Amino acid sequence: MTGNVDEAEHGLRLAMLAGNVDALENMLGEHLIFTDQNGNRLSRADDIAAHRSGLLDITAIDFTGDPVVHEYGDTATVCVTADLAGSYGGKAFFGTFAYSRVWLRRDGAWKVILAHCSALPSAG
Repeated sequence: MTGNVDEAEHGLRLAMLAGNVDALENMLGEHLIFTDQNGNRLSRADDIAAHRSGLLDITAIDFTGDPVVHEYGDTATVCVTADLAGSYGGKAFFGTFAYSRVWLRRDGAWKVILAHCSALPSAG
């Protein structure tokens, strides 16, 4: 993914919604560490396998508020909050999550190299 990190974030959202494993493979850094909402550390291979197998099926990603994006040359940080819906292991879920991602640009392409997700309390 070339361009700025906002475009990369948009592409990541579309890839997750479509379950587009080829796009995810191009957007996730080789040594990605993703800490999920339960504190589990997942590798790039773990993340891609969840999408490929259908274990994780995301049907909606609706951002709440504006993302906070800071670019520092070939590195960028992004913080977003999103309402997510889908299924995991065949069990439906819906929740609001805060995400932090670190992107690194190599050879003109942005790749996620570090990500963290926190579940937020539901309103109401």
